[in-house]
Amino acid sequence: MSVKTSPQRRLKRRRRVRAKITGTAERPRVSIFRSNRGISAQLVDDIAGHTLAAVSWTEAPLRDKAPMEQATAAGKLLAERAAAAGVTVAVFDRGGYQYHGRVKAFAEGVREGGVTV
Repeated sequence: MSVKTSPQRRLKRRRRVRAKITGTAERPRVSIFRSNRGISAQLVDDIAGHTLAAVSWTEAPLRDKAPMEQATAAGKLLAERAAAAGVTVAVFDRGGYQYHGRVKAFAEGVREGGVTV
């Protein structure tokens, strides 16, 4: 029996989640990536293979914030960009991470911004 590392276990969970979730043009997928330094996400139309909107922690308004504030602000910023792209409903892909902490704060920020997730 081989020992799996944390990233390997996360990718296994991610594949399991992705097998059940698909984004469309009307209801795109909010794909999230969380690192130790920050958080990034994008709205993806899986059928067409296009990214409709994206946000990253390296952007100027998010860079100097504390991690939880950064996640909430990133969610609100993605919701603004989603509204500009004409998206009001999306499906949330947690990317193999627990729905807890910064991932949860990001999802709540998106909801506060006006997108139903």
